[in-house]
Order: sequence, then C-alpha cells, then structure tokens
Amino acid sequence: MATDESRNVLLTGVSRGLGLETARGLLEAGWTVYGISRARSVGWSALERAHPERARFHAADLRDPAAAAEDLFASFVPYSVPLHGLVNNAAEAYDDLLTNLDLARLETMFATNVFSAMALSRLAIRNMLYHRTRGALVHVSSVSAHLGFKGLSLYAASKGALEAFSKNLAREWGERGIRSNCVVPGFMETEMSAGLTAEDRARIYRRTALKAATDCASVAAAIRFLLSDEAASVTGQALRVDAGA
Repeated sequence: MATDESRNVLLTGVSRGLGLETARGLLEAGWTVYGISRARSVGWSALERAHPERARFHAADLRDPAAAAEDLFASFVPYSVPLHGLVNNAAEAYDDLLTNLDLARLETMFATNVFSAMALSRLAIRNMLYHRTRGALVHVSSVSAHLGFKGLSLYAASKGALEAFSKNLAREWGERGIRSNCVVPGFMETEMSAGLTAEDRARIYRRTALKAATDCASVAAAIRFLLSDEAASVTGQALRVDAGA
C-alpha cells in the first residue's frame, strides 16, 4: 500500500480558493500534487517554492474538456506516473434567473463543471487500471444542489449532474478498488462568492446551524480524508461540509 510520500494526485483549479487550500494540505501531508489551472497564481507559486519536488503545474483550459484531458494525460501525467487520486475541483459559476438564460454561457459552465470532470475521470481510471491502483476520485459539488437558492438553478444543475455521475461511477468501478465520492461545500468566503452582497451573505449564513460561512480548510480536510486509506470503505457518497445548512 502506497504511503502519502509516494502518492500522486491530479487536482484541478489550484490557483485560488479551495483548490489552493487543498493543494497546500496534500503537499504538507507528503503527496505529489499535479496542479491544473488556467494560469499560475501567486499562491500556487508560493507552494512551488515550498515544495519544489512535489508541486507540479500545467496550464489548462477545461472549457475544452476533450483537448485539455488528452493533453494532460499525454504530457503532464503520462502512464509512467501512477495516479492515486483525482480531485475535480475546477468550477465556473453562471448565476442568473432561468428567464435570462444564455445558452452559450450555460454550455461553457457545463463544460468546466461536468464534462471536464467526466473526461479527466475517464483517463484517470484508465491510469489506475493500468497500474492496478486502488485509487480515489473526489468531485467538488455544492450545497446549492441540495437546497434552493434564488438565481442558482443553473449552477446547481451542473453540480447535481456531477453528484449523479460520481454515485454511478462508484458502482461501475468499485470492484476494481476505485472509489468515487463528492464533497458538498456550503458557501465559503472565496473569490467565487465575492459577488454576493453583505446582505446576501448574512441571509445565507443565517440558514446554517452554525450561523457562519463554511470554513475552506474544513472542506479541504474532507477532500484529503476521502483520498486517504481512512476512507477505504467510503464510496458513492456526497459528504456535506456546509456549517449545518
């Protein structure tokens, strides 16, 4: 069984927010992180300086899922690199009322949030089968897929699709020792939620048991747990980390 020091994980959306926090925790735990984002951020560069041998980066635009996935697995994570985990964290938010639907924006969001996760999962599973790895896939969903929020029906639909995909993926590949789970964060203080007004934030937080924002580090810890051997019997689940929403 591989130790954390010999494990490799492919993590999308590492430039900021939850992806950056998840990368930090995995690197500190000894994982080698193959990070993907559209561009290298200041935060990621700091991680590269702190972990020069294990923080690896490749720029990719997941709005073109097929091309990005093929490129990543041809040059960045080839079959010579055994993958032990995949975290589909990259996401694009398109928030609006349905009556204002812009189909092109909706398709772009689904390409990033859903189709890229499918394309990367396909090739990650092939890598795990090739190396006979008992690997783990973690997909980052959203509490909006479970609770109703005005203006979030389009975004929530993409996350609901991701959860359905993960649950069925767990059934398909469980007999080969490959697990698939979702983490379902509540509203966090990240750049993705920066467009919310203070009033909107207060209203959302009042709906939670803790009356507070979801802690980003807590969500990252849940992702690490689902990647680890401690979650060896956990698959097909949607773990909510949402301050009790």
